[in-house]
Amino acid sequence: MLGTSIKNGSIAGLKTTWSLGKVIFPITMIVVMLQHTPILPWIIEKISPFMGLFGLSGDAAIPLVLGNFLNLYAAIGGILSLDLTVKEVFIVAVMLSFCHNLLIESSVAAKVGVKIWVILTVRIGLAVVSAIVINLVWNGGGELAQYGMMPPQGADPESWGQIILLAFEKAGYGILQLALIVIPLMIALQILKDKKWLAAFSNWMSPFTKAMGMNANTSTTMAAGLLIGLAYGAGVMIQAVKEDGVSRKDVTLAFIFLVACHAVVEDTLIFVPLGIPVLPLLVIRLVTAVLLTLTVAFIWRRAEATKAKGKEATTI
Repeated sequence: MLGTSIKNGSIAGLKTTWSLGKVIFPITMIVVMLQHTPILPWIIEKISPFMGLFGLSGDAAIPLVLGNFLNLYAAIGGILSLDLTVKEVFIVAVMLSFCHNLLIESSVAAKVGVKIWVILTVRIGLAVVSAIVINLVWNGGGELAQYGMMPPQGADPESWGQIILLAFEKAGYGILQLALIVIPLMIALQILKDKKWLAAFSNWMSPFTKAMGMNANTSTTMAAGLLIGLAYGAGVMIQAVKEDGVSRKDVTLAFIFLVACHAVVEDTLIFVPLGIPVLPLLVIRLVTAVLLTLTVAFIWRRAEATKAKGKEATTI
């Protein structure tokens, strides 16, 4: 019955929202408050001298810090306030596409069962390596970037009371936005399961997931991350991991793919106002995700085979 599916999906959505909200709400509040203290400027000052390694000026540390502590929208605002070259903006965009919103998205990954150090290592490593490679390979892009739009800037809070209120508002809005996305998704997921459409979708996706070294039951997790992202797609991912019996190996491989390439529509289009070519940005993310996942899956299989042989030798 459709009514039963909606009821069960709503309950699952509320439970997931509560579970994720306990992570997202306090982290958002803390980061927003830190933004109005000397701490974030101090971090930017310390990072600035290393920007030359990536072909960036010291000012480029601002959007990188904002993007990793907050989100891509904060980073875009930081970029639009700076005079950067096309090459610098593209490098920053590639770095942020791999590595952003670290606190919340890493905590969400831990909820699914993936170790935080794995997520951080992959995301930061991809950002650093990609920036160095692009800086060495690309000789052009020296002209100043022409931004397409400038987002409205709100008034800065003038007291700690206003800062705390702002932090509470942003954290509360984040949870509301999460609920508005997660609950309908969980309802849709429940309907798909009850109608047996999800099984058909898993079969359709199985050649791709199998090629990546994962079982077919990982397809729901992959689709949610690719279309919605790690934070908002986490509700679907958590449910899929629990109900579909996704193994630790498969969920780890899925997240390694997704940390390199997730929310492909939103995270690509968000960079359009910066006046940089976004198609190469998407291609870089997708190709990197595929190659990285294939490499990790191959190494994992070899390690499992070696371990199995060791057990056989011990038994003999």
